[in-house]
Formats: sequence, C-alpha cells, structure tokens
Amino acid sequence: MNKKNKRILNYFAYIAIGFILFNIGWYILSKNLDIKALPSPTEVYGAYSLALENDIIGHSLASIKRIIVSIGISLIIALILGLVMGYSKRVNKILGPMIYFSYPIPKLALLPIIMVLFDLGETSKIIVVVLIVVFQLIITIRDAVKNIPQENYYVLTSFGATSIQKMKYITLPAILPEILSSLRVALGIATSALFFIETFGTDKGLGYYIMDSQTKVDYAQMYFGILVLSFIGFLFFLLIDFIDKILCSWKDNK
Repeated sequence: MNKKNKRILNYFAYIAIGFILFNIGWYILSKNLDIKALPSPTEVYGAYSLALENDIIGHSLASIKRIIVSIGISLIIALILGLVMGYSKRVNKILGPMIYFSYPIPKLALLPIIMVLFDLGETSKIIVVVLIVVFQLIITIRDAVKNIPQENYYVLTSFGATSIQKMKYITLPAILPEILSSLRVALGIATSALFFIETFGTDKGLGYYIMDSQTKVDYAQMYFGILVLSFIGFLFFLLIDFIDKILCSWKDNK
C-alpha cells in the first residue's frame, strides 16, 4: 500500500472511530437518563422507514439546494469584493468600515423584515443565509490577497503579464487554501442557520421536518432529521477536503 492510499485509509478510519464513539456515548447517555426526549441510537436509526414515508429525501434535497445556492452566491460576491479590496487600498478604505459595521448585526433578526420585502419564498431564505456568511468570506479573501508578498508578482511583471494573468497564476492559487478554510466555517454556519430559517414560511426542508416532528412529540423522527442535517454538513466538509487535496496538493509536500 502506497503512502497516499494509506493516508486516505487512515482518514476514513478516524471518521469511523469517531462515529462509533459518538454513538456509544449517545447510547450510554440515553440509557442512563431514560427519558422519552432522548431515544437511543437504535430507536432513531430504526425510524428510517417512517422517515422515508415522511419524504425525508425531499426535505433533504430542499435544504441542500438552499445551502448550495446560498454558498455559491456568497462566494461570487466575496471573490469580487474581496479581490477588489485586496488590490485597492482606496476601495478597502471605503468598503472596509461598511463591512465592519454590517458584520456584527444579527442577520436572523432581519428575517421578518426580509420576508416582508421579498415574500416568504426561497428568495428571502437564501438572502438571509448569504448575509450571514458573505462578510466572513469577503474579509478572508481580502486579507489573503493583502498578505501575498509583492515579490511573487515580479517574475510575471517582468514578462509583461496582464492583471488577469497575475490573478490566475499568482493570486487565486495563493488564496485558495484560505478560501477553502473559510468555506468550511461558512458551511457550518449556513447549515445551522438554515435550521432556524426553514421553520418560517415553508413546508419543505430539514428545519421544518425537525420542528414538525418535535411538535408531534415524535422524538425519533426529530433526531433522525437532525442526523440527516448533520450528515449533509459532513458530506459538504468531505467535498471541500477532497477539493483541497486536489487543488492544494502542494501543501502536502511542505
């Protein structure tokens, strides 16, 4: 077995060990507390057939779509503003204070206003998630661009490279690790926020599914929905790790 395959095997082995330990801890806690509000893992996993009847797949797809669209829009906005602010001190001086002022505002508190302005449909939910994660991505990209040593551009400049070529061959590869790290955090925040957002004005999504199950005092289905939401977040993290390994493989050689 070569070194690369061994590293991949170890990666998934640690994931499996963590999953097993999590379930053991959950099982012990549920048996010791012995309350209806905390069913055992076996009860929750055994509820999958009823979850399928309740269209857990449809709810999952609705949540996945919202996460992908929200993160995609946030990344596009953040790349444009972050790159411009990183390159231009003047633009950064203008936009920086505006972002610093807007960033701490609790975006979930704006949900009722956004729903009034953009109705109760998908648009309002996506706007709220974008507002929650986009500022962090902008600041990360801006700082990553500013931290690139100017000496890195000298070779391309001497060959008469255009600004687009400098961005393609120097800037984007240099800031990619920071972007991916920030995306991991953004995905976690977006997934958590989505749970709350999907309890308003919709009958589709895992947030709705979880709260609806709680209202019906069906704790097995409630926990099953929570596990599915966690699993979706976990898959997104694995995807980013995979992209990181492919596009930033040079980090392993350090």
